[in-house]
Amino acid sequence: MPELKKPSNPSIPQTNMSKTQNTADENGKNIENEIIKTIKNLPDGLKTYPIRDLVKHAEEFGPYLKQQRLETNQVRKFLDAVNRLKADLAETGEFAKVETEIVLLKPKLAYAAARQRAAKPLGEVMSAAIDKVHSKEDFERLVQLLESIIAYHKAKGGK
Repeated sequence: MPELKKPSNPSIPQTNMSKTQNTADENGKNIENEIIKTIKNLPDGLKTYPIRDLVKHAEEFGPYLKQQRLETNQVRKFLDAVNRLKADLAETGEFAKVETEIVLLKPKLAYAAARQRAAKPLGEVMSAAIDKVHSKEDFERLVQLLESIIAYHKAKGGK
């Protein structure tokens, strides 16, 4: 009996589909690296991250996370912890009381990334950002970065 061949769509060559995927992955990795480089080169904490650059980076990074199939439930403990710290800081106004908990957000990210590969890029970016948080203003910029990334992620259909 002759072997049946699976019909293919001649308008979309198979090699182009994998090239498109590779290009999207490369672009995503590029934006991840660009954000991390920008954060690491900030002269005086995360508060000096120019807001227009932050939004531009989030606008590119959010869709990449969606493409990686990141779901917010995969980083829910991290998001909940950030929101709890945001509320604590608003209530007390004392950065020193929440600083330790901010640094301890990094293990939460590492755990999420270990459980789900899609959480790794967000973990890398947010870890670099957490390293630059040394004041209330820095933490506020961290929250703005996270909220912007998640907003653009959801805008592209992320769950």
